[in-house]
Amino acid sequence: MATQAYLGNKIRRLRKEKALTQVQLAEMLEISASYLNLIERNQRAMTVPLLLKLAELFHLDLRSFAEDDEAQLVADLREAFADSIFAGDDVRPLDAQELAMGSPQVARAVLRLYRAYRKSREDVQTLGANAAEGATIVGPETVRLPSEEVSDVIQENMNYFPDLEDAAEALAKEAKVDPADLHGALVRHLERAHRIKVEVVTSDALEGAVRRYFPKRRRLLLSEVLSPATQTFQIAHQIGLLTLETTLDRIVEASRLSTEDSRRLCRVALANSFAAAVVMPYERFLEAAQSLRYDLELLEHRFRTSFEQVCHRLTSLSRPGAKGIPFHLVRIDLAGNISKRFSGSGIPFARYSGACPRWNVHAAFLTPGFIRTQLSAMPDGTTYFSVARTVRKAGGGHLVPQNRLAIELGCEAKYASSIVYADGIDLQ
Repeated sequence: MATQAYLGNKIRRLRKEKALTQVQLAEMLEISASYLNLIERNQRAMTVPLLLKLAELFHLDLRSFAEDDEAQLVADLREAFADSIFAGDDVRPLDAQELAMGSPQVARAVLRLYRAYRKSREDVQTLGANAAEGATIVGPETVRLPSEEVSDVIQENMNYFPDLEDAAEALAKEAKVDPADLHGALVRHLERAHRIKVEVVTSDALEGAVRRYFPKRRRLLLSEVLSPATQTFQIAHQIGLLTLETTLDRIVEASRLSTEDSRRLCRVALANSFAAAVVMPYERFLEAAQSLRYDLELLEHRFRTSFEQVCHRLTSLSRPGAKGIPFHLVRIDLAGNISKRFSGSGIPFARYSGACPRWNVHAAFLTPGFIRTQLSAMPDGTTYFSVARTVRKAGGGHLVPQNRLAIELGCEAKYASSIVYADGIDLQ
């Protein structure tokens, strides 16, 4: 769905919230009332100068005019209305679109009701199974999973957090980072600026954890099972937790999270975003990605990081005036459970059911460690290009089961000619 399809409705809602007529707002924008009428009916484009003037007049954050929040809202509504409970109501995709565009608050209320219905249905099934097995029956929970709430926060911000990017660049200057020795620079910075020593210890000493910080002892302990790249990432993560408390709290508090577990997990996710910005500095990483034509493995080597971290970083390149390709990312386990999702490309992810079994990401488990490509068309006619590969999380030895996951990174096919993996593929 085009961005313009949303802007007219948003501008009309804004005008009504301010109790202005079309004539009054048109005069403020120095355009004709007839032109504003066409904009509100999505028959004329809302130009960038007009958006800037609107933002100046009403002190608006231009990110509020991004289409992605309502695109996700439309996708969620369509998925909800596809449930068999609505089978006799003949709710069409266009109905979901009109509800999301015309009455977004009502649309969100409908989704809250649908989530509550699904949760109640699942609780009844669980209670029935527990009763049949003679298990103790516990009252149902009504809150959403923290991971789901945090995914929504990342989606709402398009995985781009300017304050964290700025903090990463400031750290690079303060720590006098040499890209050839980032690990050493961060270790020395922790000791010099915070009197904290970094030690690599045996896995049994950390009892299965990969990182532990002891404030009183001024020690940051890292597990021996971590690769050098992951050790560097964990050090940057800890620096973020130590130095950006106010920034992290401000983002978390603005994110409408419902539980302390969600807020705690969100801080971890934000500290990871900061660490990624430290390990893969924005300008240098974007330049490398473009010059290497988004060759993921070469980017791994150049920035001494992991495949998953490279993929995740590529989804965060949304700086105004210096944007990368808008990618989506999904991570699943062998059972098909989604543990990470982000849609920068606009592709709709199923929120209430599993991932499509025909997705390339599932087939990646058949060829571990090899990159697979796929061209797929959605029902709305949009075509996407994607790559997928398995990754293995750091293990703790022979007795600890390997945790193998699959990651898919994709974008609209119109961007694929800039990606090395699309060479030789007919993108039409």
